[in-house]
Amino acid sequence: MFFVRTAMETDIPAVCALLSETWHATYDEILGPEKVETIVNSWLSHEAVLRRLRRPHGEFLVADSGTMIGGMAFAAPDKNNAEIVNLSQLYVLPGCQRQGIGQQLFAEIETCFPNAKRLALEVLPQNASAIRFYEAHGMREVGRHDECGAPGSGIPAIRMEKDLPGV
Repeated sequence: MFFVRTAMETDIPAVCALLSETWHATYDEILGPEKVETIVNSWLSHEAVLRRLRRPHGEFLVADSGTMIGGMAFAAPDKNNAEIVNLSQLYVLPGCQRQGIGQQLFAEIETCFPNAKRLALEVLPQNASAIRFYEAHGMREVGRHDECGAPGSGIPAIRMEKDLPGV
């Protein structure tokens, strides 16, 4: 049984291990193991995770069983539009998937930003299981581009959005 809580600095090593395992399991076949390892070492490094944890107005959550971290999510208001919250990360360890952890994390993120009107995210077009998950939770495709994760990344992305309750 997992419960969702706010992440702490002591969670960072477990979160980094989760991100590395999940990224390799999900993206090695899509992007290649070398590119995934480069991303893990930069975008998902201890320092990058710590920056997210300390980001003002961001929400960094973990799914904790008491003995392990099985999932994580990070969202923050859009830098250019306070009415939009960007869900930058939602990952569940491969061995913990399909147990409701992703659903718990997603539901909690939806409640963390009471003034936001929309939730947005990017997903790789080849990540069919993530697209199905997000569609099942009310997200819809609103566009595509080639800068997933960072400007100039060259990684294709589908942008999905959802109106938040109260809108």
